[in-house]
Amino acid sequence: MRRFLGIAGISVLILVLTCAGIVYSWTFTPHGRLDVEVAVILKLMPRMPPPGSVPAAQMRQGMRDATIRFQGRPVPILHVEDRSIPGPLGSIPIRVYRPSDETKLPIVVYYHGGGFTTGDLDTHDGLCRRLSKRSGAIVVSVAYRLAPEHVFPAAVEDAYAALEWAAQKGGEISGDPSRIAVAGDSAGGDLAAVMALKSRDLNGPKIALQVLYYPGTNMTDLHTKSMEDFAEGYLLTRAQLLSSYNQYVPAVADRSNPYASPLLAPDHRGLPPALIITAGFDPLRDSGEAYARKLADAGVATRLSRYEGVVHSFLSCPFVRKADRAIDESTAALREAFGRNSP
Repeated sequence: MRRFLGIAGISVLILVLTCAGIVYSWTFTPHGRLDVEVAVILKLMPRMPPPGSVPAAQMRQGMRDATIRFQGRPVPILHVEDRSIPGPLGSIPIRVYRPSDETKLPIVVYYHGGGFTTGDLDTHDGLCRRLSKRSGAIVVSVAYRLAPEHVFPAAVEDAYAALEWAAQKGGEISGDPSRIAVAGDSAGGDLAAVMALKSRDLNGPKIALQVLYYPGTNMTDLHTKSMEDFAEGYLLTRAQLLSSYNQYVPAVADRSNPYASPLLAPDHRGLPPALIITAGFDPLRDSGEAYARKLADAGVATRLSRYEGVVHSFLSCPFVRKADRAIDESTAALREAFGRNSP
């Protein structure tokens, strides 16, 4: 019996070491090392259908289902409320996250990712909960109109309407309209950057900080080094980006508009401070980092953080260790910015 148990134990150990070795091998790529949990996700996730091969409604539902599964159990937070606010062409759904019973809490207006064609209040519920709880701020998540049904500048118009609502009506949700930040991931990062530009241009709401998670900032260039290196095989593909741009901004000339491609704005002076977080294995990495350089060159207080070993959308996977670190970094920056802007 003892001999049997010994053989069984050795067999289990060999199996474990073999599996660990296989998983470890998945982390090696021609462009460096992936984090282990990211490598496992990429290896085991089902293949996405080619862009444009399934109807928009089906793509959106698929994203919702996958993201909700990844998010796991919702982070508890004091108060979550779905509301509607006036928009340029009808009401805009929002979701308000309030972490405490205090009044005059700072406000983060959040714009979800999804290539301007997918994503909603549910796909980013987990991320918004974590942002609100750790920053101590009210988060207002915005369900702006999506392409291809609503093309540029529909998303920009809705995003700005939500920002103005927070500045004018923030007191209704126990917020402090004098302390507002904008934040967003991917397409939402583009929108958050555009909100900073548009608010400056129109002398609109004062923004304490713009938090841009792996943003796309230039729709006219699909041939940066990161676009070439990570064109496929690292979750987000160049083909998906081209498809989303074709749907959101079908008029190619409009892709040079700064409210579509904020990197191409003629002047970046006078914009609010920025925290830009990029992912090492992301085709949009160079776009986000070019924007950080552009802001810094214009005298804007800018912090750039590249998280190596991870891919686009890593913040939506709470079991990716660096997602937690990125949330901590951004919520610390928000608390600092709101402290500077305290009445």
